[in-house]
Amino acid sequence: MNDAVLFDARPDGIAVLTLNRPERRNCLAQDVRDGLYAAWDRFERDPRLHVAILTGAGEQAFCAGGDLAEMVETEMAVPPRSMFPLPYDTIELSKPTIAAVNGVAFAGGWMIAQACDLCVASTSARFAITEVRVGRSSPWAAPLIHMIPQRIMMELLLTGRPITAQRAYEIGLVNRLAEPAELLDTAIALAREILEGAPLSVRAARETVMLATEMGRGAALQAARTASEVCYRSEDAQEGPRAFAEKRPPRWRGH
Repeated sequence: MNDAVLFDARPDGIAVLTLNRPERRNCLAQDVRDGLYAAWDRFERDPRLHVAILTGAGEQAFCAGGDLAEMVETEMAVPPRSMFPLPYDTIELSKPTIAAVNGVAFAGGWMIAQACDLCVASTSARFAITEVRVGRSSPWAAPLIHMIPQRIMMELLLTGRPITAQRAYEIGLVNRLAEPAELLDTAIALAREILEGAPLSVRAARETVMLATEMGRGAALQAARTASEVCYRSEDAQEGPRAFAEKRPPRWRGH
């Protein structure tokens, strides 16, 4: 770990990852990329942590995108696929993630927010896919078609024009809006809702959603049934109905 990405392992099972280069608008420079790789790996490996929140330091930017100075210096053409730590692409995570977007999420900032499972945004946040304005491209945006309508996606990519947090919420990119001072608390409240569920059920639910976006109806149903077997055969699958019948909170064991 380095100080470019802060890692707060909370006792409630929530990890808060903070991009910590506010003076550079938390851009995805090498130190931030390295810090994110290490942070995601730490989160995945720690059995005490069950949900991660990714946010940015300062009030101006969640992440302003790639490091353009680095691109100039290296004369970067096609970025290597391994350059950015992205869930569902270059890293594998089995636990839910939430983006807590404060300020701008432009280009690569949108990319890392999009890669999280859920998104909470400050009412002052702005989102943009700005690559067309600097002569770059945005292949990472392809999965966005499963989140928002095609014509809205087309306009966003063709114009590079920013949208407000309210508009991002309206089109389905953002799950919840919060006033700036309440952003992290809102993200933590959402994480706690997830923590109320049985861990294996949460994992199966997450896999079901992703399978459904990658396969046709029949194949997704079959794959989701297979992915759910571990959950159905767990002790928690018996504990949940038992706790309901006994009118008490369930005691999840995660196996």
